[in-house]
Amino acid sequence: MDTATLQDLSVGQSATVLAISNDNPAYRRQLLAMGLIPGTSLTLVRVAPLGDPMELEVRGFKLSLRRAEAKAVTVEVSS
Repeated sequence: MDTATLQDLSVGQSATVLAISNDNPAYRRQLLAMGLIPGTSLTLVRVAPLGDPMELEVRGFKLSLRRAEAKAVTVEVSS
């Protein structure tokens, strides 16, 4: 399995959250509160026509993130 950031996923790919960057502690807390905790599985559902935002399915709900924000999340890509 490969390691990447969330912004590197393609539509339909699944991944597991490994870590969230500590560069911005407030934003890290927000992502954790939205359910992006290490060990959580997610799928990239779709990307807006201009590339931003991207829609994820996490724990049965939809979550939209900007690509710039998604680069803070390190994931392990599933086959």
